[in-house]
Amino acid sequence: MMSMYTKNINTHLVEIKDYFKVAISVDCVIFGFNDDELKVLLIESDLKEFKGKWSLLGDIVRPDEELDEAAYRVLKERTGLDDVYMEQVQTFGAIQRHPAGRVITVAYYSLVNIEHVELKLHNNELHWHSVKDLHEMAFDHKQILDTCHERLKQQVLVQPIGFNLLPRKFSLRELQNLYEAILDMELDRRNFRKKFLSMDLLMDLNEEEEDVPHRPAKLYKFNFDKYDQRKKRYLGIGF
Repeated sequence: MMSMYTKNINTHLVEIKDYFKVAISVDCVIFGFNDDELKVLLIESDLKEFKGKWSLLGDIVRPDEELDEAAYRVLKERTGLDDVYMEQVQTFGAIQRHPAGRVITVAYYSLVNIEHVELKLHNNELHWHSVKDLHEMAFDHKQILDTCHERLKQQVLVQPIGFNLLPRKFSLRELQNLYEAILDMELDRRNFRKKFLSMDLLMDLNEEEEDVPHRPAKLYKFNFDKYDQRKKRYLGIGF
């Protein structure tokens, strides 16, 4: 038999008042690619508990703000960009993860072309760091970074999201360097080029690199229109 007892909202709020003593934040793993390295944008922590350590860019979610809106706000405020690839990855909620109290954070990663970023400096340092050189960070941000990097590794093999990290015109050498940096492994040059060219998604621009210390390579761009027409089919690279 269904209970006839109901409670009003005030009674309910009294019962759950302690559960509202929890903050929600977003942390953004902003990836870039430069000097043949996968990089992440970090800021020096301003908390004495983490003095001298680097942290991801993030903020508390405002009461009137959606999660995705908060993540895009952080990105816009710090890089000046608002039209970038971004993906929600995972929630991190360890009880002691923040010294100020219980803070549950939702992690996102985004992919930006470093050449297009105008870093917005405030009171503390903001720099690009090589992902492979990072070992210790503030809070649980190394765990968040590693988790987002693993997601990026998975996604780059099944979607052409890596092109968001490259200039519009790129050489096959640059493209292979990007994939090797993301996947943290060496790839066979002939096999790599054969796979990409066989997809027929790279447009030969009939141009070559300029002002390079090596033999100029042909330049390409990714054909997003053709990809959009095909994306219902599986286009995994599968190195």
